[in-house]
Amino acid sequence: MPKASVKRSIECKKEQLIDLVLDIEKYPIFVPFCVDAKVHEKKEQGDLLLIIADLTIGKGPFIDTYKSDVKFNKKKDSIYVTNLDGPLKHLENKWFFKQENNSTEVSFDVDFELKNYFLNILMTKSFQLGLNKIADAFEKRAEVLFNKPQY
Repeated sequence: MPKASVKRSIECKKEQLIDLVLDIEKYPIFVPFCVDAKVHEKKEQGDLLLIIADLTIGKGPFIDTYKSDVKFNKKKDSIYVTNLDGPLKHLENKWFFKQENNSTEVSFDVDFELKNYFLNILMTKSFQLGLNKIADAFEKRAEVLFNKPQY
């Protein structure tokens, strides 16, 4: 199963970065390999924000949609994502956010397995590179949205 982790310090408030990550329907605008996104359900349950969403990811002839269960824990400043349906046999994403002065340290861990054995082998070889590109995209998006020059 491909596993990878990335940690970044991004110049913005923790709440801004969490909102950016939870704004799933905007992913096709800036996340590499994400061609469509749809939120089916969004509800609050105590300290949790629960979201059911589809992401269509891929490149070239390899495009597929998977449904995910997203849980944002407000007290722990964490987001936990698992797959519900689609080409993934297993998916577990964990986001952790920690405010540090004017920056937010974000940790993103991904563990997944595709149902297609051969695609799984291909993904294993290039997954850390792909995850770094995705982390770069979130960092650049945060810079654009939250670090506008003041005149």
